[in-house]
Amino acid sequence: MKVVCTEQSQILAVRIADELGVQVADTRFARFPDGELYLQVLDPLDDETVIVGSVTDNDAFIQLMLLVDACETTTNTLVIPYLGYARQDKKFKDGEPVSARVAARALSRGVTDVITVNIHERDIARYFECQAHDLSLAEEVGEYLKTKGFENPLILAPDAGAAEFAAEVAAAGEWQTDYLKKTRISGEEVRMEPKTFDVAGREVVIVDDIIATGGTLATATKMLYAQGAAEVHAACVHGVFTGGAYVHLRSAGVKSLVCSDTIERACSEVSAARGIAAALKKC
Repeated sequence: MKVVCTEQSQILAVRIADELGVQVADTRFARFPDGELYLQVLDPLDDETVIVGSVTDNDAFIQLMLLVDACETTTNTLVIPYLGYARQDKKFKDGEPVSARVAARALSRGVTDVITVNIHERDIARYFECQAHDLSLAEEVGEYLKTKGFENPLILAPDAGAAEFAAEVAAAGEWQTDYLKKTRISGEEVRMEPKTFDVAGREVVIVDDIIATGGTLATATKMLYAQGAAEVHAACVHGVFTGGAYVHLRSAGVKSLVCSDTIERACSEVSAARGIAAALKKC
């Protein structure tokens, strides 16, 4: 077995290979003058190959498909730590594509198994034309938070939909967990506060599977401080941080902000490698 990867997932791929005790195949990446992508796997492959690549943009999507095709002579397991197109998992308006279905079908060719990490909706697995497994990094996020020395923190989901993820994170430290509820004060004003617990004097950690623009999180942070929170921190699996979200959140008062290496960032303090390696051993 060998591991190959796209440019977007080099660090995570090496960590997965280290966990498995196997080699990472050297791969050359280039771009033609017309913008067309090119790659070549330079090392010979074994009978089994683990292909690792996050789909963070269109180039990453094409590069991952090219890499799968380059590994056509082996039995392939595809690891997609972050699948950007998963957020369009149904038709919200007439005439829209189901982008998650398009991506899943395209990435199913040439692989026997697919592993995703905290995909937007687990039902997306049905769109893959092979076996698909989704992992959650909630436990890893919780274990990381245990190292930060928080005293009786409140683990807070940004909405009811993320409450289950927050509860799984909180279980690592047997902490209290809650989610933000929104109350409309007027046509333009909305108040956000924890549904059950008072935040006065407490450290609060807002957790979610993904942080994209960070707009809601920034607003919530300011309101939590107004409600007496001692500190507000944030943690997520997928740190997209588009439109200057990282700076926006820090300027809003978020004391620390951490993500995993499904998207490789300077603040990727949580690794998906161990969980992915364990899943690969079961495939």
